[in-house]
Amino acid sequence: MATTITDSQKHFSLDPYHVSDVFGFILPAPLTELPPYYQPWMDIAQHVTELIYSHTLRSHILKMPLLNTRFLESHRELRLAHLALSVMTMGYVWQEGENDTVKILPRNLAVPYWKVSQRLGLPPILTHADAVLANWKKRDPHGPFDIENLELLVTLPGGDSVRGFFMVTLLVELAAVPAIKSIPLVINGVQCGDAETVTSALEEISQAMEGMTDALKLMHAYVKPDVFYGIIRIYLSGWKDNSSMPAGLVYEGIQAEPMEYSGGSAAQSSLLHCFDELLGVKHEDNCGAFLTRMRNYMPSSHKHLIQDISLQPSLRGFVQQEASELLTAAFQLCVTKLMALRSYHINVVSCFITVPAARARQLRRQGNSSQEETVSRAPTALEETGTGGSGIMSFLKTVRDRTRDVSLPLDNRDMQKSTNGAQPQNTQYTTHQTHLQTNTF
Repeated sequence: MATTITDSQKHFSLDPYHVSDVFGFILPAPLTELPPYYQPWMDIAQHVTELIYSHTLRSHILKMPLLNTRFLESHRELRLAHLALSVMTMGYVWQEGENDTVKILPRNLAVPYWKVSQRLGLPPILTHADAVLANWKKRDPHGPFDIENLELLVTLPGGDSVRGFFMVTLLVELAAVPAIKSIPLVINGVQCGDAETVTSALEEISQAMEGMTDALKLMHAYVKPDVFYGIIRIYLSGWKDNSSMPAGLVYEGIQAEPMEYSGGSAAQSSLLHCFDELLGVKHEDNCGAFLTRMRNYMPSSHKHLIQDISLQPSLRGFVQQEASELLTAAFQLCVTKLMALRSYHINVVSCFITVPAARARQLRRQGNSSQEETVSRAPTALEETGTGGSGIMSFLKTVRDRTRDVSLPLDNRDMQKSTNGAQPQNTQYTTHQTHLQTNTF
């Protein structure tokens, strides 16, 4: 029998965490311009790709004035500034590839970058929160929120494939919105013993997880594996656990000792962290340590949401206690769909990293590392790791297996048939909110 939530059982809401009812963790309506004082940043950030290809980005940055960050006032201004400074930094470090990196980020870039990062609670490196969540605009402001009507604010080398990589990842985030909105319904339902509400909310979450997998399938239609592996990937790489920069990077004007930061990673998305905490999935040892560290690469409010979900009464324990067939089935379907999503991600990684890496190694053995073969340009330091620094395939498989551990027995085992996910294929996908209009907090 359901009860009301008492004062000691605080009603759980997304309101304190800067999560949008329409966009979830995505930054609604990112700014496209900074105040005129910061135009020197934007002039470079909006032309990073061309400057990299002409081998002049570093010289342009060295001539850039040292600007004061105190005129950045709003959250959106800070997010755009962080994005602009991030792409400049990645381009500056990796302009000449893995064999000619830099040891020092110059003061006129490092100091404002550090200060903006401190105000946002983000690290001074390109993160998922920058490249995906705050790096979009509609071509037609009144048009649909779909991949054909979206474009990047700033970009990196990789042409249409880099746009596709970031935009498809954005659509995965968008597909998750109904699930994120359902999390408070689950938590509050558990607190007051309302099995019917929890069941309904879990069904909504599992449906959204399936939508996330469908959105991820678009990666094969919009991103070329050889371009991702051979061109894009290095610009997402960090200076932690990277043999190309074993000492890290000195941020001139901040401290004399080099600092280490991980590059971009799907583990920096708050989505799967929220699902794991809700379902009770536990990651231990190196996998758990890496995932916990990735939370420091998220906006602080989103990190706090994950932490607060982890403090709530156990959903899995509630499901076991209720012993309801419908509730158990709804919980298990969430686990199954989450495993399917993770299995499909493994297949994507195989297509975009493992297979091209094998091709690159084969070319090197044959002494045929021609620039005509795009995969030949890829950094050798990343062949076995993700851009975040993890040993990628073993990590992803371990994470998926830990998801399986929270499964609950069902009489109807047919629901588990989708556990291992489908093979990658080209699909068409329409988001749950095709005609979303841009709004604000």
